[in-house]
Amino acid sequence: MAPTREDLELAVAAYWKSKDEQLATAEELGSTAEGSAKSVRAGTHFAPMVALISRFFTDAGYPEESIGVTTRGVTLPSYFRPTKRWDLVVVHKEVLVAAIEMKGISSSYGKNYNNRLEEALGSSIDLSHANREGLVGPEKPWKGYLYLMNDDDESRRPRYPQEGPFPAEGYWDGRSYQERFEITGSRLLDESLYDAVCYLVSSAEDPGPREPVPRLDWQHFSGAIKARIEFLTSLGLP
Repeated sequence: MAPTREDLELAVAAYWKSKDEQLATAEELGSTAEGSAKSVRAGTHFAPMVALISRFFTDAGYPEESIGVTTRGVTLPSYFRPTKRWDLVVVHKEVLVAAIEMKGISSSYGKNYNNRLEEALGSSIDLSHANREGLVGPEKPWKGYLYLMNDDDESRRPRYPQEGPFPAEGYWDGRSYQERFEITGSRLLDESLYDAVCYLVSSAEDPGPREPVPRLDWQHFSGAIKARIEFLTSLGLP
């Protein structure tokens, strides 16, 4: 049976548990700041989410060997650089079934939010151009993006764009980082940079998760994955 909303809740809770355990281990070896960085770099805290989403494909009959999962990501050809690592890649019979990025942000919001956005844009454009050049198989890749925002005072605090020679779009005025991704995620869909975006707000104390935007919720995300699987089934996959 395909993953449910209850399965998502368990995976998010496991995400925070894994992240906290990695942080505690890293802190035994160094400072708190360094420990926090190590917990992010380790990458394995998203393993529960990767396993959850992988189930859509294994339940649909894709063999486990077609699903690429490592703690450092799976490499795909790029256009503006030789290769790019994606968090979850499904390839079957030389068809790139899905490429999915999973990112979280829990601190240093000003820096990390911009970094995550630039990564999301670059990864999508890179893969689209690689597809145009015939580098990733005969079918257009399906791209997914899952984004988990920490729910704390800093991410909820209203923000205002920095002043410059030209004013920012007024729509951003007073938007917290949580609210900013409501706009960002929706625009990633509107511009067809990703085929599905899932935006979750959560915390270690209250894993939830909350889903602030209906079109970016788990139901829409999982529905889009199922639609991709059904489309490829009509072509004879798996």
